[in-house]
Amino acid sequence: MPGVEILTAAQMRRVDRRAIDGGIPSLELMEAAGRGIAEAMRRDIQDLARRPVQVVCGKGNNGGDGLVVARHLALCGHAVEAVVLAPAHALSPDAAVQSTRARALGLPVHHVEDAAAWAACAASFPPDALVVDAVLGTGVEGGPRGLAAAVLAWLAASGLPIVAVDLPSGLDADGADVPADVPAATRTYTLCRPKPCLVLEPAAARAGHWSVIDLGIPDALVAEEGAALTWTDAAEAARLLPARPAGAHKGTFGHLLIVAGSVGKAGAAVLAARGALRAGVGLVTVACPAEARAEIAVQQAEVMTVALPEDPAHAPSLAGDRHAIAMGPGLGTGPDTRARVHALLSASKLPLVLDADGLNVSTVEQIRSDAPRVLTPHPGEAARLRGATATEIQADRLGEARGLASAARAVVLLKGRRTLVAAPDGRASFNASGNPGMATAGTGDVLTGVVGAFLAAGLAPYDAARLAAFVHGDAGDRAASALGEDGMIASDLAARLPAAMRALR
Repeated sequence: MPGVEILTAAQMRRVDRRAIDGGIPSLELMEAAGRGIAEAMRRDIQDLARRPVQVVCGKGNNGGDGLVVARHLALCGHAVEAVVLAPAHALSPDAAVQSTRARALGLPVHHVEDAAAWAACAASFPPDALVVDAVLGTGVEGGPRGLAAAVLAWLAASGLPIVAVDLPSGLDADGADVPADVPAATRTYTLCRPKPCLVLEPAAARAGHWSVIDLGIPDALVAEEGAALTWTDAAEAARLLPARPAGAHKGTFGHLLIVAGSVGKAGAAVLAARGALRAGVGLVTVACPAEARAEIAVQQAEVMTVALPEDPAHAPSLAGDRHAIAMGPGLGTGPDTRARVHALLSASKLPLVLDADGLNVSTVEQIRSDAPRVLTPHPGEAARLRGATATEIQADRLGEARGLASAARAVVLLKGRRTLVAAPDGRASFNASGNPGMATAGTGDVLTGVVGAFLAAGLAPYDAARLAAFVHGDAGDRAASALGEDGMIASDLAARLPAAMRALR
Protein backbone atom coordinates (compact mmCIF):
# COMPACT_ATOMS: atom_id res chain seq x y z
CA MET A 1 0.00 0.00 0.00
CA PRO A 2 1.62 3.33 -1.07
CA GLY A 3 0.88 5.19 2.15
CA VAL A 4 -2.45 5.65 3.88
CA GLU A 5 -4.98 6.39 1.16
CA ILE A 6 -6.88 9.68 1.41
CA LEU A 7 -10.37 8.99 0.08
CA THR A 8 -12.89 11.37 -1.42
CA ALA A 9 -16.51 11.11 -0.32
CA ALA A 10 -17.41 9.19 -3.48
CA GLN A 11 -14.50 6.79 -3.03
CA MET A 12 -15.47 6.17 0.59
CA ARG A 13 -19.06 5.43 -0.43
CA ARG A 14 -17.83 2.87 -2.94
CA VAL A 15 -15.57 1.26 -0.35
CA ASP A 16 -18.49 1.05 2.10
CA ARG A 17 -20.66 -0.52 -0.60
CA ARG A 18 -18.02 -3.13 -1.44
CA ALA A 19 -17.66 -3.97 2.25
CA ILE A 20 -21.41 -4.36 2.69
CA ASP A 21 -21.77 -6.38 -0.52
CA GLY A 22 -18.87 -8.51 0.69
CA GLY A 23 -20.71 -9.51 3.83
CA ILE A 24 -20.06 -6.83 6.45
CA PRO A 25 -23.49 -5.49 7.52
CA SER A 26 -23.82 -1.70 7.60
CA LEU A 27 -24.86 -1.86 11.25
CA GLU A 28 -21.64 -3.72 12.03
CA LEU A 29 -19.62 -0.95 10.35
CA MET A 30 -21.53 1.66 12.37
CA GLU A 31 -20.94 -0.27 15.55
CA ALA A 32 -17.21 -0.51 14.82
CA ALA A 33 -17.07 3.24 14.14
CA GLY A 34 -18.79 4.30 17.35
CA ARG A 35 -17.06 1.76 19.55
CA GLY A 36 -13.67 2.68 18.09
CA ILE A 37 -14.24 6.40 18.67
CA ALA A 38 -15.40 5.82 22.26
CA GLU A 39 -12.30 3.73 22.96
CA ALA A 40 -10.04 6.34 21.35
CA MET A 41 -11.62 9.13 23.38
CA ARG A 42 -11.02 7.22 26.60
CA ARG A 43 -7.40 6.72 25.58
CA ASP A 44 -6.70 10.22 24.27
CA ILE A 45 -8.68 12.64 26.42
CA GLN A 46 -7.08 12.91 29.84
CA ASP A 47 -10.00 14.49 31.70
CA LEU A 48 -12.83 12.64 29.95
CA ALA A 49 -13.94 10.92 33.15
CA ARG A 50 -14.57 14.31 34.77
CA ARG A 51 -16.52 15.82 31.89
CA PRO A 52 -20.21 15.37 31.02
CA VAL A 53 -20.48 14.42 27.36
CA GLN A 54 -23.13 15.82 25.01
CA VAL A 55 -23.38 13.89 21.73
CA VAL A 56 -25.11 16.00 19.08
CA CYS A 57 -26.42 13.84 16.25
CA GLY A 58 -27.89 14.45 12.83
CA LYS A 59 -30.54 12.22 11.30
CA GLY A 60 -28.19 10.31 9.00
CA ASN A 61 -25.55 7.67 9.50
CA ASN A 62 -23.08 10.15 10.98
CA GLY A 63 -25.67 10.67 13.71
CA GLY A 64 -25.98 6.91 14.04
CA ASP A 65 -22.24 6.70 14.63
CA GLY A 66 -22.64 9.34 17.33
CA LEU A 67 -25.36 7.34 19.06
CA VAL A 68 -23.02 4.34 19.19
CA VAL A 69 -20.31 6.57 20.68
CA ALA A 70 -22.79 7.72 23.33
CA ARG A 71 -23.84 4.16 24.18
CA HIS A 72 -20.30 2.84 24.55
CA LEU A 73 -19.22 5.79 26.68
CA ALA A 74 -22.26 5.22 28.90
CA LEU A 75 -21.41 1.52 29.19
CA CYS A 76 -18.00 2.61 30.53
CA GLY A 77 -19.61 4.76 33.21
CA HIS A 78 -19.38 8.20 31.60
CA ALA A 79 -22.13 10.79 32.04
CA VAL A 80 -23.59 11.03 28.53
CA GLU A 81 -26.65 12.51 26.85
CA ALA A 82 -27.54 12.47 23.17
CA VAL A 83 -29.33 15.19 21.24
CA VAL A 84 -30.82 14.22 17.86
CA LEU A 85 -31.65 17.04 15.45
CA ALA A 86 -34.72 15.38 13.95
CA PRO A 87 -37.88 13.56 15.01
CA ALA A 88 -37.49 9.84 15.60
CA HIS A 89 -39.39 8.91 12.42
CA ALA A 90 -36.95 10.90 10.24
CA LEU A 91 -33.79 8.97 11.20
CA SER A 92 -31.98 6.81 8.68
CA PRO A 93 -32.74 3.11 9.19
CA ASP A 94 -29.39 2.34 10.84
CA ALA A 95 -29.50 5.48 12.99
CA ALA A 96 -33.02 4.50 14.14
CA VAL A 97 -31.70 1.10 15.27
CA GLN A 98 -28.92 2.80 17.22
CA SER A 99 -31.40 5.18 18.85
CA THR A 100 -33.46 2.20 20.02
CA ARG A 101 -30.36 0.51 21.42
CA ALA A 102 -29.34 3.68 23.26
CA ARG A 103 -32.78 4.09 24.81
CA ALA A 104 -32.82 0.43 25.85
CA LEU A 105 -29.69 1.16 27.85
CA GLY A 106 -31.44 4.03 29.59
CA LEU A 107 -29.38 6.67 27.79
CA PRO A 108 -31.16 10.04 27.52
CA VAL A 109 -31.89 10.77 23.84
CA HIS A 110 -33.50 14.18 23.23
CA HIS A 111 -35.11 14.99 19.88
CA VAL A 112 -34.86 18.61 18.73
CA GLU A 113 -36.80 19.76 15.67
CA ASP A 114 -36.29 23.52 15.44
CA ALA A 115 -33.99 26.34 16.51
CA ALA A 116 -36.10 27.28 19.53
CA ALA A 117 -36.03 23.73 20.87
CA TRP A 118 -32.29 23.62 20.29
CA ALA A 119 -31.77 26.86 22.21
CA ALA A 120 -33.65 25.44 25.17
CA CYS A 121 -31.70 22.18 25.01
CA ALA A 122 -28.31 23.86 24.60
CA ALA A 123 -28.98 26.11 27.58
CA SER A 124 -28.89 23.00 29.76
CA PHE A 125 -25.40 21.95 28.63
CA PRO A 126 -23.01 21.99 31.61
CA PRO A 127 -20.27 24.61 31.27
CA ASP A 128 -17.59 21.90 31.44
CA ALA A 129 -19.25 19.66 28.86
CA LEU A 130 -17.41 17.99 26.00
CA VAL A 131 -19.39 17.86 22.75
CA VAL A 132 -19.25 15.03 20.23
CA ASP A 133 -20.11 16.47 16.82
CA ALA A 134 -22.00 13.82 14.83
CA VAL A 135 -24.28 16.23 12.97
CA LEU A 136 -23.18 15.97 9.33
CA GLY A 137 -20.98 13.50 7.48
CA THR A 138 -19.25 13.27 4.12
CA GLY A 139 -22.35 13.90 2.02
CA VAL A 140 -22.45 17.66 2.67
CA GLU A 141 -21.78 20.10 -0.17
CA GLY A 142 -22.25 23.85 -0.03
CA GLY A 143 -22.20 24.13 3.75
CA PRO A 144 -24.76 23.40 6.48
CA ARG A 145 -28.35 24.61 6.20
CA GLY A 146 -31.45 24.96 8.35
CA LEU A 147 -31.38 23.60 11.89
CA ALA A 148 -27.94 22.05 11.38
CA ALA A 149 -26.52 25.47 10.49
CA ALA A 150 -28.02 27.04 13.63
CA VAL A 151 -26.67 24.25 15.83
CA LEU A 152 -23.19 24.43 14.33
CA ALA A 153 -23.11 28.22 14.72
CA TRP A 154 -23.97 27.78 18.40
CA LEU A 155 -21.24 25.15 18.83
CA ALA A 156 -18.71 27.36 17.05
CA ALA A 157 -19.43 30.20 19.46
CA SER A 158 -19.72 28.07 22.59
CA GLY A 159 -16.03 27.60 23.37
CA LEU A 160 -16.73 23.99 24.38
CA PRO A 161 -14.18 21.33 23.37
CA ILE A 162 -15.48 19.35 20.41
CA VAL A 163 -14.71 15.87 19.15
CA ALA A 164 -15.74 15.39 15.52
CA VAL A 165 -17.01 12.10 14.10
CA ASP A 166 -15.34 11.45 10.72
CA LEU A 167 -14.91 15.19 9.94
CA PRO A 168 -16.03 18.51 11.44
CA SER A 169 -19.67 18.99 10.47
CA GLY A 170 -20.24 21.40 7.60
CA LEU A 171 -16.97 20.81 5.79
CA ASP A 172 -17.05 19.45 2.26
CA ALA A 173 -15.14 16.17 2.61
CA ASP A 174 -13.29 16.81 -0.64
CA GLY A 175 -12.46 20.49 -0.33
CA ALA A 176 -10.39 23.10 1.46
CA ASP A 177 -13.03 25.80 1.94
CA VAL A 178 -14.59 26.51 5.32
CA PRO A 179 -18.25 27.61 5.26
CA ALA A 180 -19.35 30.11 7.89
CA ASP A 181 -19.79 28.85 11.45
CA VAL A 182 -18.18 25.42 11.02
CA PRO A 183 -17.07 24.57 14.58
CA ALA A 184 -13.41 23.80 15.11
CA ALA A 185 -12.79 20.38 16.61
CA THR A 186 -10.15 19.65 19.22
CA ARG A 187 -9.93 16.14 17.82
CA THR A 188 -11.35 14.37 14.78
CA TYR A 189 -11.72 10.62 14.51
CA THR A 190 -12.02 9.85 10.83
CA LEU A 191 -13.45 6.53 9.69
CA CYS A 192 -11.52 3.92 7.68
CA ARG A 193 -9.33 6.49 5.89
CA PRO A 194 -8.71 10.26 6.08
CA LYS A 195 -10.64 12.61 3.80
CA PRO A 196 -9.11 15.46 1.74
CA CYS A 197 -10.54 18.20 3.98
CA LEU A 198 -8.36 16.90 6.82
CA VAL A 199 -5.15 17.79 4.95
CA LEU A 200 -6.20 20.77 2.82
CA GLU A 201 -5.95 24.20 4.42
CA PRO A 202 -7.83 26.10 5.72
CA ALA A 203 -10.33 23.27 6.29
CA ALA A 204 -7.68 21.08 7.93
CA ALA A 205 -7.19 23.64 10.71
CA ARG A 206 -10.78 22.97 11.83
CA ALA A 207 -10.09 19.28 12.43
CA GLY A 208 -7.56 19.63 15.26
CA HIS A 209 -5.53 16.48 15.82
CA TRP A 210 -6.98 13.66 13.75
CA SER A 211 -6.55 9.91 13.73
CA VAL A 212 -8.08 7.03 11.81
CA ILE A 213 -10.57 4.56 13.27
CA ASP A 214 -10.33 1.08 11.78
CA LEU A 215 -13.74 -0.28 10.79
CA GLY A 216 -12.53 -3.75 9.87
CA ILE A 217 -12.82 -3.07 6.12
CA PRO A 218 -10.13 -5.12 4.32
CA ASP A 219 -7.31 -3.03 2.85
CA ALA A 220 -7.85 -4.74 -0.50
CA LEU A 221 -11.29 -3.14 -0.82
CA VAL A 222 -9.74 0.29 -0.28
CA ALA A 223 -6.87 -0.42 -2.68
CA GLU A 224 -9.38 -1.00 -5.48
CA GLU A 225 -9.93 2.75 -5.56
CA GLY A 226 -6.34 3.41 -6.65
CA ALA A 227 -6.33 6.60 -4.60
CA ALA A 228 -4.04 9.30 -6.01
CA LEU A 229 -3.79 11.06 -2.62
CA THR A 230 -2.00 9.47 0.33
CA TRP A 231 -0.76 10.30 3.81
CA THR A 232 2.85 9.46 4.67
CA ASP A 233 3.05 8.48 8.34
CA ALA A 234 5.62 6.54 10.36
CA ALA A 235 4.42 3.15 9.13
CA GLU A 236 4.75 4.18 5.48
CA ALA A 237 8.12 5.85 6.09
CA ALA A 238 9.39 2.64 7.73
CA ARG A 239 8.35 0.71 4.63
CA LEU A 240 10.32 3.09 2.41
CA LEU A 241 13.52 3.15 4.49
CA PRO A 242 16.32 1.28 2.69
CA ALA A 243 17.76 -1.75 4.45
CA ARG A 244 21.34 -1.71 5.78
CA PRO A 245 22.68 -5.19 5.03
CA ALA A 246 25.25 -6.74 7.35
CA GLY A 247 27.86 -6.83 4.58
CA ALA A 248 27.37 -3.20 3.55
CA HIS A 249 30.19 -0.76 2.81
CA LYS A 250 30.32 2.97 2.03
CA GLY A 251 29.46 2.43 -1.59
CA THR A 252 26.32 0.51 -0.65
CA PHE A 253 24.63 3.71 0.44
CA GLY A 254 25.86 5.91 -2.37
CA HIS A 255 28.15 8.85 -3.02
CA LEU A 256 26.34 12.20 -3.03
CA LEU A 257 27.70 15.29 -4.76
CA ILE A 258 26.47 18.46 -3.07
CA VAL A 259 26.86 21.59 -5.20
CA ALA A 260 26.34 24.30 -2.61
CA GLY A 261 27.82 27.12 -0.60
CA SER A 262 29.61 30.36 -1.41
CA VAL A 263 31.61 32.97 0.45
CA GLY A 264 29.42 34.03 3.39
CA LYS A 265 27.03 31.11 2.84
CA ALA A 266 29.25 28.11 3.50
CA GLY A 267 26.93 27.11 6.34
CA ALA A 268 24.23 26.11 3.84
CA ALA A 269 26.57 23.55 2.29
CA VAL A 270 27.58 22.28 5.74
CA LEU A 271 23.96 21.78 6.78
CA ALA A 272 23.11 19.97 3.55
CA ALA A 273 26.13 17.70 3.99
CA ARG A 274 25.27 17.06 7.62
CA GLY A 275 21.71 16.20 6.68
CA ALA A 276 22.91 13.70 4.10
CA LEU A 277 25.42 12.09 6.46
CA ARG A 278 22.91 11.85 9.29
CA ALA A 279 20.43 10.28 6.85
CA GLY A 280 22.88 7.46 6.16
CA VAL A 281 24.61 8.28 2.88
CA GLY A 282 27.95 6.54 2.36
CA LEU A 283 30.06 9.40 0.99
CA VAL A 284 29.62 13.14 0.48
CA THR A 285 31.64 15.45 -1.74
CA VAL A 286 30.84 19.17 -1.55
CA ALA A 287 31.57 21.18 -4.69
CA CYS A 288 31.88 24.84 -3.76
CA PRO A 289 33.93 27.94 -4.60
CA ALA A 290 37.60 27.40 -3.77
CA GLU A 291 37.45 30.17 -1.15
CA ALA A 292 34.80 28.28 0.85
CA ARG A 293 36.43 24.82 0.90
CA ALA A 294 38.38 25.26 4.14
CA GLU A 295 35.42 26.70 6.02
CA ILE A 296 33.21 23.77 4.99
CA ALA A 297 35.84 21.13 5.74
CA VAL A 298 36.58 22.46 9.21
CA GLN A 299 32.88 22.40 10.13
CA GLN A 300 32.19 18.87 8.81
CA ALA A 301 35.23 16.64 8.89
CA GLU A 302 33.47 13.71 7.25
CA VAL A 303 33.01 15.43 3.87
CA MET A 304 35.34 15.74 0.92
CA THR A 305 35.48 19.04 -0.94
CA VAL A 306 36.25 20.04 -4.49
CA ALA A 307 36.42 23.47 -6.07
CA LEU A 308 33.81 24.47 -8.61
CA PRO A 309 35.47 24.79 -12.02
CA GLU A 310 36.11 28.34 -13.14
CA ASP A 311 34.69 27.53 -16.55
CA PRO A 312 30.99 26.78 -15.99
CA ALA A 313 30.94 24.54 -19.03
CA HIS A 314 33.14 22.07 -17.10
CA ALA A 315 30.62 21.73 -14.23
CA PRO A 316 29.18 18.42 -15.50
CA SER A 317 32.60 16.80 -14.95
CA LEU A 318 31.92 17.08 -11.20
CA ALA A 319 29.36 14.28 -11.42
CA GLY A 320 32.05 11.68 -12.08
CA ASP A 321 31.15 8.35 -10.51
CA ARG A 322 28.79 9.83 -7.91
CA HIS A 323 25.31 8.37 -7.49
CA ALA A 324 23.21 11.52 -7.01
CA ILE A 325 23.46 15.30 -6.89
CA ALA A 326 22.03 17.83 -4.43
CA MET A 327 22.31 21.36 -5.77
CA GLY A 328 21.41 24.86 -4.67
CA PRO A 329 21.79 25.74 -0.98
CA GLY A 330 23.81 28.93 -0.54
CA LEU A 331 25.15 28.96 -4.12
CA GLY A 332 24.23 32.56 -4.85
CA THR A 333 22.59 33.80 -8.03
CA GLY A 334 25.46 35.35 -9.99
CA PRO A 335 26.03 34.67 -13.69
CA ASP A 336 28.70 31.98 -13.08
CA THR A 337 26.39 30.14 -10.69
CA ARG A 338 23.57 30.36 -13.18
CA ALA A 339 25.76 28.94 -15.93
CA ARG A 340 27.06 26.07 -13.76
CA VAL A 341 23.55 25.08 -12.64
CA HIS A 342 22.26 25.10 -16.20
CA ALA A 343 25.24 23.09 -17.44
CA LEU A 344 24.65 20.40 -14.81
CA LEU A 345 20.90 20.34 -15.42
CA SER A 346 21.34 19.92 -19.15
CA ALA A 347 24.16 17.34 -19.03
CA SER A 348 23.60 15.15 -15.96
CA LYS A 349 21.34 12.12 -15.97
CA LEU A 350 22.02 11.34 -12.30
CA PRO A 351 19.18 11.57 -9.76
CA LEU A 352 19.18 15.20 -8.63
CA VAL A 353 17.51 17.32 -5.98
CA LEU A 354 17.31 21.04 -6.72
CA ASP A 355 16.72 23.60 -3.98
CA ALA A 356 17.14 27.24 -3.00
CA ASP A 357 19.43 29.15 -5.39
CA GLY A 358 19.36 26.22 -7.79
CA LEU A 359 15.66 26.92 -8.20
CA ASN A 360 16.12 30.68 -8.14
CA VAL A 361 18.38 30.69 -11.22
CA SER A 362 16.37 28.16 -13.23
CA THR A 363 13.18 28.03 -15.25
CA VAL A 364 10.79 25.14 -15.60
CA GLU A 365 12.05 24.59 -19.15
CA GLN A 366 15.66 24.32 -17.95
CA ILE A 367 14.70 21.88 -15.19
CA ARG A 368 12.55 19.65 -17.39
CA SER A 369 14.26 16.34 -18.13
CA ASP A 370 13.74 12.63 -18.38
CA ALA A 371 16.34 12.22 -15.61
CA PRO A 372 15.02 11.55 -12.07
CA ARG A 373 14.64 14.90 -10.30
CA VAL A 374 13.18 16.32 -7.09
CA LEU A 375 12.44 20.01 -6.57
CA THR A 376 12.11 21.29 -2.98
CA PRO A 377 10.64 24.81 -3.20
CA HIS A 378 9.10 26.87 -0.46
CA PRO A 379 5.94 28.73 -1.57
CA GLY A 380 7.90 31.76 -2.79
CA GLU A 381 10.19 29.66 -4.98
CA ALA A 382 7.25 27.68 -6.30
CA ALA A 383 5.47 30.94 -7.09
CA ARG A 384 8.35 32.16 -9.26
CA LEU A 385 8.46 28.90 -11.19
CA ARG A 386 4.68 28.92 -11.65
CA GLY A 387 4.39 32.59 -12.55
CA ALA A 388 2.12 33.09 -9.54
CA THR A 389 2.25 34.66 -6.09
CA ALA A 390 3.06 32.87 -2.84
CA THR A 391 -0.50 33.63 -1.72
CA GLU A 392 -1.85 31.84 -4.78
CA ILE A 393 0.42 28.87 -4.14
CA GLN A 394 -0.77 28.61 -0.54
CA ALA A 395 -4.42 28.93 -1.58
CA ASP A 396 -4.14 25.77 -3.71
CA ARG A 397 -1.05 23.90 -2.57
CA LEU A 398 -2.19 20.58 -4.02
CA GLY A 399 -3.15 21.96 -7.42
CA GLU A 400 -0.04 24.13 -7.72
CA ALA A 401 2.35 21.36 -6.66
CA ARG A 402 0.76 18.98 -9.14
CA GLY A 403 0.94 21.64 -11.85
CA LEU A 404 4.63 22.28 -11.24
CA ALA A 405 5.42 18.56 -11.12
CA SER A 406 3.68 18.04 -14.44
CA ALA A 407 5.29 21.06 -16.11
CA ALA A 408 8.81 20.25 -14.88
CA ARG A 409 8.46 16.46 -15.21
CA ALA A 410 9.90 16.25 -11.70
CA VAL A 411 8.76 15.30 -8.23
CA VAL A 412 7.91 18.44 -6.25
CA LEU A 413 8.30 18.62 -2.47
CA LEU A 414 6.39 21.79 -1.54
CA LYS A 415 7.56 22.83 1.91
CA GLY A 416 5.26 24.22 4.58
CA ARG A 417 2.58 22.98 6.95
CA ARG A 418 1.78 19.40 5.93
CA THR A 419 4.60 19.28 3.43
CA LEU A 420 3.27 17.99 0.13
CA VAL A 421 5.02 15.70 -2.35
CA ALA A 422 3.60 15.59 -5.88
CA ALA A 423 4.65 13.39 -8.80
CA PRO A 424 4.31 14.21 -12.50
CA ASP A 425 1.70 11.45 -12.91
CA GLY A 426 -0.71 13.12 -10.44
CA ARG A 427 0.09 11.14 -7.32
CA ALA A 428 0.47 13.29 -4.22
CA SER A 429 1.19 12.64 -0.57
CA PHE A 430 0.86 14.78 2.54
CA ASN A 431 3.42 14.46 5.32
CA ALA A 432 2.41 13.60 8.87
CA SER A 433 5.40 15.05 10.73
CA GLY A 434 6.77 18.53 11.42
CA ASN A 435 6.02 21.65 13.47
CA PRO A 436 6.24 25.46 13.30
CA GLY A 437 9.62 25.48 15.04
CA MET A 438 11.13 24.26 11.78
CA ALA A 439 10.49 27.68 10.23
CA THR A 440 14.07 28.76 10.86
CA ALA A 441 17.18 29.32 8.75
CA GLY A 442 18.89 26.22 7.41
CA THR A 443 16.25 23.55 7.91
CA GLY A 444 15.59 23.48 4.17
CA ASP A 445 19.32 22.93 3.54
CA VAL A 446 19.22 19.91 5.86
CA LEU A 447 16.20 18.59 3.95
CA THR A 448 18.06 18.90 0.65
CA GLY A 449 20.81 16.71 2.05
CA VAL A 450 18.34 14.13 3.31
CA VAL A 451 16.60 13.90 -0.07
CA GLY A 452 20.00 13.60 -1.74
CA ALA A 453 21.03 10.79 0.61
CA PHE A 454 17.96 8.74 -0.25
CA LEU A 455 18.41 9.37 -3.98
CA ALA A 456 22.04 8.22 -3.68
CA ALA A 457 20.87 5.09 -1.88
CA GLY A 458 18.75 4.20 -4.91
CA LEU A 459 15.25 5.29 -3.94
CA ALA A 460 12.96 6.53 -6.69
CA PRO A 461 12.38 10.30 -6.54
CA TYR A 462 8.80 10.09 -5.23
CA ASP A 463 9.77 7.67 -2.48
CA ALA A 464 12.97 9.56 -1.62
CA ALA A 465 11.02 12.81 -1.25
CA ARG A 466 8.26 11.26 0.88
CA LEU A 467 10.71 9.48 3.18
CA ALA A 468 12.89 12.58 3.49
CA ALA A 469 9.93 14.79 4.34
CA PHE A 470 8.82 12.43 7.10
CA VAL A 471 12.26 11.81 8.63
CA HIS A 472 13.11 15.52 8.48
CA GLY A 473 9.79 16.47 10.10
CA ASP A 474 10.11 13.81 12.77
CA ALA A 475 13.62 15.01 13.62
CA GLY A 476 12.12 18.50 13.90
CA ASP A 477 9.42 17.17 16.22
CA ARG A 478 12.07 15.56 18.40
CA ALA A 479 14.03 18.81 18.53
CA ALA A 480 10.90 20.76 19.45
CA SER A 481 10.02 18.24 22.15
CA ALA A 482 13.46 18.57 23.72
CA LEU A 483 14.06 22.30 23.26
CA GLY A 484 10.74 23.97 22.44
CA GLU A 485 9.71 25.36 19.07
CA ASP A 486 10.95 28.90 19.65
CA GLY A 487 14.68 28.36 19.96
CA MET A 488 15.41 25.22 17.98
CA ILE A 489 17.81 25.66 15.05
CA ALA A 490 18.68 23.63 11.97
CA SER A 491 21.64 21.95 13.66
CA ASP A 492 19.34 20.67 16.40
CA LEU A 493 17.17 19.06 13.76
CA ALA A 494 20.10 17.49 11.91
CA ALA A 495 21.41 16.01 15.15
CA ARG A 496 18.12 14.17 15.66
CA LEU A 497 17.90 12.57 12.23
CA PRO A 498 19.54 9.34 13.48
CA ALA A 499 16.94 9.01 16.25
CA ALA A 500 14.13 9.56 13.77
CA MET A 501 15.52 6.84 11.52
CA ARG A 502 16.21 4.48 14.41
CA ALA A 503 12.56 4.80 15.43
CA LEU A 504 11.52 3.70 11.93
CA ARG A 505 13.84 0.68 12.12
